[in-house]
Amino acid sequence: MTVNPGSPEIRTLPVPDGLEGERVDAALSRMFGFSRTKAAELAAAGKVQLDGRAAGKSDRVVGGAWIEVEMPGVPRPVQLVAEPVPGMRIVHDDDHIVVIDKPIGVAAHPSPGWTGTTVVGGLAAAGYRISTSGAAERQGVVHRLDVGTSGLMVVAKSERAYTLLKQQFRDRTVDKRYHALVQGHPDPHTGTIDAPIDRHPTHDYKWAVVMGGKPSVTHYDTIEAFRAASLLSIKLETGRTHQIRVHMAALRHPCVGDLTYGADPTLSKRLGLERQWLHAVSLAFEHPGDGTWVRYESGYPADLTATLERVTDK
Repeated sequence: MTVNPGSPEIRTLPVPDGLEGERVDAALSRMFGFSRTKAAELAAAGKVQLDGRAAGKSDRVVGGAWIEVEMPGVPRPVQLVAEPVPGMRIVHDDDHIVVIDKPIGVAAHPSPGWTGTTVVGGLAAAGYRISTSGAAERQGVVHRLDVGTSGLMVVAKSERAYTLLKQQFRDRTVDKRYHALVQGHPDPHTGTIDAPIDRHPTHDYKWAVVMGGKPSVTHYDTIEAFRAASLLSIKLETGRTHQIRVHMAALRHPCVGDLTYGADPTLSKRLGLERQWLHAVSLAFEHPGDGTWVRYESGYPADLTATLERVTDK
């Protein structure tokens, strides 16, 4: 799978009245979705103009002014590569949906910069025909799991299934359950995290609890507490990128092995874990074919089982 760089893109938008008085880097971050660090770099390179004049990162914007940004070359859409995915298990298959148990190291669909295997590529290699709805590179995909998170995903095979499943995810009626091994012992042992999530203000590849971010709600319950960690059952109301990882890190109880979000590397090494301990154990929804309520479940993969056995002695 290859990604070809595109030509620079000029984007021009009026500054919303709600951003009146904001710094240029903060306004760019809110308007275009990249980090303030990236916005500051673009301003320093002379690629930002306010009403036709060069703007610095600390200049203040005025509501209604036109802000123009010369964006870096945008990668052209990647091509889907039909490639077998070792370890990907088909849990259920019918005329409307296919439910898979995704191993780690596999993305849901192709994206710029990703050269590994994907769920949609694996299904194509296995001869599955899935919905053509959605963006070209993610047809049939109605929700995703992180590359480093294992467990259950449903992919739509028919256009009707795609529409109905997407609506259920939007209405938050899909029951998504995860198990996570987190550092320490959350107090209270059962609770709800209601904290907005958006891109990290300084790290493009991370997400964070950010004022003004997208509403994000996570429910957790302690299944078992060990000396150094706790096994949690987690139910998501919303489906933000890295939601569980971000919310648990915000509680100062990151998923064991999740070095990106502050997990203790020493503990991860002692337990022999090379990724975040997070698994999508259960997925339930109204079947788009006949409307019945269906539930699918997945056991822990070998690396998570081994870690769970070790943590009882640590």
